[in-house]
Amino acid sequence: MLLTVSRISKRFGATQALEDVSLNVQAGRVLALVGENGAGKSTLMKILSGAHRPDTGAMLLADEPYQPSGPLAARQAGVAMIYQELNLAPHLSVEDNVMLGQEASRFGMLQRAKQRPRVAQALEWLGHPDLSPEAIVGDLSVGAQQLVEIARALVMDAKLIVFDEPTSSLTQRDTARLFDVIRRLRDKGLGIVYISHFLEEVRTICDDYAVLRDGRSVGAGELTNVTEDQIVALMVGRTVNELFPQVPHTPGEPILEIGSLTGRKAPKEASLTLRRGEILGLAGLVGAGRTELVRCLFGLDAMKTGTIFVEGKTPRHGPRGRIAAGLGMVSEDRKQEGLAQTRSLADNLTYSRLAPYTRCGFLNLGKRRSAVDHWLDRLQVKRHSQDQAIAELSGGNQQKVAIARVLHQDAEVFLLDEPTRGIDVGTKSEIYRLMGELAAQGKAVLFVSSYLTELLAVCDRIGVMSRGRLKEIRDTQDWTEESIMNVAVSGEA
Repeated sequence: MLLTVSRISKRFGATQALEDVSLNVQAGRVLALVGENGAGKSTLMKILSGAHRPDTGAMLLADEPYQPSGPLAARQAGVAMIYQELNLAPHLSVEDNVMLGQEASRFGMLQRAKQRPRVAQALEWLGHPDLSPEAIVGDLSVGAQQLVEIARALVMDAKLIVFDEPTSSLTQRDTARLFDVIRRLRDKGLGIVYISHFLEEVRTICDDYAVLRDGRSVGAGELTNVTEDQIVALMVGRTVNELFPQVPHTPGEPILEIGSLTGRKAPKEASLTLRRGEILGLAGLVGAGRTELVRCLFGLDAMKTGTIFVEGKTPRHGPRGRIAAGLGMVSEDRKQEGLAQTRSLADNLTYSRLAPYTRCGFLNLGKRRSAVDHWLDRLQVKRHSQDQAIAELSGGNQQKVAIARVLHQDAEVFLLDEPTRGIDVGTKSEIYRLMGELAAQGKAVLFVSSYLTELLAVCDRIGVMSRGRLKEIRDTQDWTEESIMNVAVSGEA
């Protein structure tokens, strides 16, 4: 056994993050580590990487006691982490990033001639000798940047590599390339831990599985011996009969109309009509212009030409004007622009609509507190207090707060940009149900997603963006995953 984790526990104040967690990783196999947001996966990985010390329990790496004193000690022991948010220096070259912290030097002088062959060999072994060691990392695609992280692990002779949600920002092509690399690493005899909320990915690339729920180990074994429904039941503690719950709703009259909209860079042309009681999906490859379209609609980016009508009226410019017109937006980047990470849950939920709690310039904190608890309870946000910083919540609970803010805003049109990215199966199901309920109430939802399965499952109509242009919008039953991808790639409807 390459890695053995035995009865690890970790407490943060009153919170028991992990309790008696155990798992095994074999050399030459890929272990899927799955669980809902807040299940303890991140804490366990931080212990494995040396960022946290466990309160109790023990670990063995290659049959030797493993107790890293910090991240550097973990790396020196052969444990590499590939995080969802890559740890790279974007202003440095590929070579400098690969060798960062393990540079070849003599008398304080960098020996590039000595380290360059090691970098080139790692890139060639990954199947990408075309990736230049001199290239600036910030100029590379996300998929190429990820390869730089993996090359760094190879140069340091890693025995175990942990991939944390590695495909959340990748195109389908980059995802396929990543899977090829993981198979190479596995066949080389490395141990791989693969963390993902996409169970179809887990089935494709992993050999074994381990499930965490509420900080405890609740299941493990070979993937060939378990169904996806059984894994989901282990994750959420109950049988989930409907991953894509269907709430009856009927599209009505138009509420949002866009005519030949163009932005400064994107979209290049987009026209659509969104009706009350409708969920309209937007598909497309990364960079197709979907996010730019949503940002133009919400007034975050300036529109160059075209028209926007909300209930037949032109809304005022800027986010304030769009909110007043009944538009609400959930950004795809909740950490950087969707939420104020250092502010409280209460602040994040109410900042876009404080009017109900103010009088003569004073904020009625008691009235606001009651309203905040109402929305947090309605969306089942797990928290200690509404006063805690939102950065302390799991990703899924942060996303619930972002959606609660738009609900509290009393929006009529919901612009949801990748609202299920990086969150667990149970929370995704809740968000799908919520979208259906909003449509049933006569609200309208514009739903941007790169996950075609969910678009086909929850939307009434789907439009595909390609190279900045919104192509033909069809009823969902008239699309397949293949036809959507053909339009996304070719640009022909």
